Amino acid sequence: MEKTNPKEFSKSKTDLAGDILRNSSSIEKDKNNALRVLSNWRASHSYPMHIFKKRLKSVSEKIDKSALSAQRLKRVPSIIKKLNRHYGENKPTMKLTQMQDIAGCRVVMSNVKLANNLYQEYYLKGDLKHKRVNEKDYIIHPKSDGYRSIHLIYRYSSDKGKKDYNGLLVEVQIRSKLQHLWATAVETVDFFTNQAIKSNEGQKDWADFFKLVSSAFAQFENCPIVPNTPENKKELYSLIKKKEEELQVRIKMKHWTNSIRQFDQLKNKTKAQFFLLELDTIQEKLTITSYSKRNEQKAILDYAEAEKRIYGKKEYDVVLVGADTTQDLKKAYPNYFLDTREFLISLDKILTYE
Repeated sequence: MEKTNPKEFSKSKTDLAGDILRNSSSIEKDKNNALRVLSNWRASHSYPMHIFKKRLKSVSEKIDKSALSAQRLKRVPSIIKKLNRHYGENKPTMKLTQMQDIAGCRVVMSNVKLANNLYQEYYLKGDLKHKRVNEKDYIIHPKSDGYRSIHLIYRYSSDKGKKDYNGLLVEVQIRSKLQHLWATAVETVDFFTNQAIKSNEGQKDWADFFKLVSSAFAQFENCPIVPNTPENKKELYSLIKKKEEELQVRIKMKHWTNSIRQFDQLKNKTKAQFFLLELDTIQEKLTITSYSKRNEQKAILDYAEAEKRIYGKKEYDVVLVGADTTQDLKKAYPNYFLDTREFLISLDKILTYE
C-alpha cells in the first residue's frame, strides 16, 4: 500500500479538524470527518518515525546491547486531551499541526548512566541532519508528578525523495529501565482504576504514592529527587510503606497481572513488526494483532477503525506500536499486558528496607 500523503489535507483543514474534536458540542458528522483528517495527519508521521526509530535502535545498541527500542503513533484520546489542555486561566490554543509528539520513538537503557551516555554522545553531539527544536531533561529536572525521562523533538528533513514529509515532528524519548518500570506502572493503574495519573488528573493518594516511589527510584540511580518529597531515606520509605498499605498496591497489581487473558492473533510472529493492542479492562482481555512491515498501512487503517469503535469508552484502550520482536513488545509496553512484576520487585526493596 502507498504511504500516507501528509499534504492530502491542508494545514488549515487539519487544524480545523483539531478544533472540531476539541469542542465536545460538535455535531457527530463533523466529528467523523474530523477524525478522518486527524487519522491521515497521524498516519503521515509513520515514515519519519520509522527513520528515527531505526537510528535510535542502531546507536543505542552500540552503547547497550540490552537496549530496548520501540515506536508508537499517539492515541486519539491522548491527542484530544492535549488539544484541550489549559495553561493557567487561558483557553486551550494548541493546534493539531503544532503537536510535537504525535509520532514517538522510545529507548529503554539498562541504567541511567547508559541513558545519559546515549543522550550526550549521539543526540547532543551527534550528526543528525534533522533539526532539534525542543528538549527536556526530566532526569535532571523531574516533573512534579515524578515522571523522569529525556525528551527530544526533531523536525524531519530530507533532501532526497521523501521531501513530502519535511517539517513533520518526531519525539525521541530516552529513559532507564527503572524509569520505564515506574512510568508503565502508572499507566497500568490508570487503566484499571479509570484514572489519569499520567495527566495529573488522578486520585491524590495514588498520585502521592507514585511521586514518592519516583524519588526512591531516583535515589537508587543517584539522580535528583522529585520536588517536595523527603530527602531523608528513612522518612521517604516510611511514607511509601504507609501509602502502599492504604492502597493495597501489591495485592491489586498482582491480581491485575494474573487476571489478564491474552488473545494473540500473531500469524507471522517472526516477520511481525507492528502490533495492534486492544485492551478491554471490563473483560480483562488483551487482543493482539500483528502485521509485517509491508502491511504497515493496513495496520494504521485498522488502528483508526478500532479507535472509532471505542471512541469515548474509558474501559477500552487501543494503540499501534512498532517493535522488533514480540518479546520486545512485552518489555516496551508491559502496561498493556498489565504486567507490573518487575516494578513490584523494585518496590519490594523499599518496603523490606529496615
